[in-house]
Amino acid sequence: MSDSTAGIHDIIGRPSLGFSESLNTRWHKVALYGFMAIVLIHWVEHIVQAYQAFVLHWPRQMSMGLVGMYYPWLMKTEVLHYGFALVMLIGLWILRKGFTGTSHTWWMVAFWIQFWHHFEHFILFYQAQTHQFWFGGTVPTSVGQIWIPRIELHLIYNALVFIPMVIAMYYHMYPPARDAVKAMCTCARHHAPMAAAA
Repeated sequence: MSDSTAGIHDIIGRPSLGFSESLNTRWHKVALYGFMAIVLIHWVEHIVQAYQAFVLHWPRQMSMGLVGMYYPWLMKTEVLHYGFALVMLIGLWILRKGFTGTSHTWWMVAFWIQFWHHFEHFILFYQAQTHQFWFGGTVPTSVGQIWIPRIELHLIYNALVFIPMVIAMYYHMYPPARDAVKAMCTCARHHAPMAAAA
């Protein structure tokens, strides 16, 4: 869906793309790099948390990653966790149109897994705000935590989202010939001329 700038012409008379279209065409590469930087920073947090718990043997409630070392109250509010899950979901949704064929399929796999991951964080956020804990817990508890401890569970969730994202990025940058001709951006290492308005 385009924004209100769609239909406006630029100074040389070409139709101006809306913001969403621009993110999926001429700005797609930059937008993807920015999005992946956010994802990798989040991964670092989870890896540090796992290191604290499994290598340093800190108590689980003290293993809160780098941010949690300096702002433990922020980690306990669930605001940061839910906010990141929402940013991930929005990023995956907004940038989906730049993917075609095989890469689009894998990107949408990541989106739907993140949709569930986001829901898990939403119910944790809800419980933290209302202090009404589910499943007999004394702290916010998600559906997956019924079976898997939280640190391990969120490592699994993030891996399940990240792996199809990486596969999608690979097929986006090195598309099969049938997908390359549909590309609307310049992300591919070997791409056909842009199908977007030139």
